[in-house]
Amino acid sequence: MDIAVALAQAYLRLNGFFTVTEYPIIEHTREGYREATDLDILAVRFPGTARAIVGERGEESELRETDPLLRLPDDRMVMLVGEVKEGRAELNAAARRPAVLRAALLRFGCCPQEEVEHQVERLLSRGDAEICLHDRTCHLRLVAFGSYLPSQTPGYIAISLGDVISYLKSYLNRHWEVMLPADLKDPAFSLIKLLVKAEKAGLPPGG
Repeated sequence: MDIAVALAQAYLRLNGFFTVTEYPIIEHTREGYREATDLDILAVRFPGTARAIVGERGEESELRETDPLLRLPDDRMVMLVGEVKEGRAELNAAARRPAVLRAALLRFGCCPQEEVEHQVERLLSRGDAEICLHDRTCHLRLVAFGSYLPSQTPGYIAISLGDVISYLKSYLNRHWEVMLPADLKDPAFSLIKLLVKAEKAGLPPGG
């Protein structure tokens, strides 16, 4: 996995999302089937998401914070269709193709079949959309991650990889006692945790 995609995935998971990365979109042509493109990251977050800390005697505590940059509602399901760049945070032409976005929405089944085309139109024109699914509201968004932000972001949210790294590090620092014993399998988050641990090792006692 590309390191930039890995960082974006770690960031979204920490904010309560389930993710699929580098998802291939297959299209049918006159010559047969081919991969039209792949979507760097698809992510879904359910309302009320929290990190539960289980106690030995049954007591439980929760961590519920999320990055304000994502502007996440806690009472709605959220689905993100995202692009990740090492350069400028932007959506490429393939990610804006109606057929590609339709395949992304169908991947998680978050959009009723009869509404898919309409929601794709709204995503392309506004960058977000809301639907009602099984008596719950689902908020759809387009997002781009990159090393630097463009001057304008028409129709999508842009987040810098610098902000992603800063959030991962600050989260670990705020909740170090909770996260220290965690055996993290995510390679990007594990690296950030190692960097934070190394920085803490260089601090004076109590620092």
